[in-house]
Amino acid sequence: MTRTIVISGGTDGMGRAFALERLARGDRVVAIGSNPAKGDALLAAAGPDADRLRFLRADLSSVAETRRVVAEIDSVYETVDALLLFANRTSPKRIGTAEGFERTFALYYLSRYLLSYGLVPLLERSGQPVIVNIAGVGVRKGAVNWDDPHLTRGYSVVRAQLQAGRANDLLGVSFAGQFGGKIGYVLYHPGFTRSGDLTPLNPVARTAIRTLAALAARPVRTAIHPIHDFVDTPSAAPLRAIDRGRSLPLSLPTLDPGDARRLSELTGELLAAQS
Repeated sequence: MTRTIVISGGTDGMGRAFALERLARGDRVVAIGSNPAKGDALLAAAGPDADRLRFLRADLSSVAETRRVVAEIDSVYETVDALLLFANRTSPKRIGTAEGFERTFALYYLSRYLLSYGLVPLLERSGQPVIVNIAGVGVRKGAVNWDDPHLTRGYSVVRAQLQAGRANDLLGVSFAGQFGGKIGYVLYHPGFTRSGDLTPLNPVARTAIRTLAALAARPVRTAIHPIHDFVDTPSAAPLRAIDRGRSLPLSLPTLDPGDARRLSELTGELLAAQS
């Protein structure tokens, strides 16, 4: 069966590897990325499968760009079978977007919120739709800064990444609460993987991470292997939380339904204020 797979962050790291493997399996792939050169490289790497690959250039830290991508996918495809959410980038210094959001929060969380909910009509037309959110479920550090989600005070790259990770945990809970039974949602933590764009980091940090990755990180193919099962044999469960192959209880404090509702309301307010 040929599936239509949408991948945010589809031109780099795990997203790129997953895109090429799905193409090799005969699927149609929509890869979203911000770098046109990497889009061209992905098309070249796809070889004879490139006719089933569409590259959409977009800066997903922009709400307007993310909404444009949703509209473009909707105009081309009748159905989406799987949405894979990989897009993320570290930022050592706080960067505010033109729309007023802290960039990590916008890219790592808001784009996933907008893609998840924006593609619901296409996902609902699939026989077995699934969304896989690749983040850090199972990690208990970090929290949503309810009074300062833009991290205007006390920004650090770690704090920003942890906040967005915990926000994605709660996104899975709130989405499953609304669409459970129709669209499966998987929160997946692949663990430390030899993946991702390190160019935003300073040379010392890049070298340290690459050295550590060579010693301890999981290969990309190992990290993405379970995702194929999430797509090919979706579970009937509305929400699954998987940390490096281990199923987690949905009773974790980081998956609190009350916090999920609170974040959903806050997100709606932030987006409404931006509109």
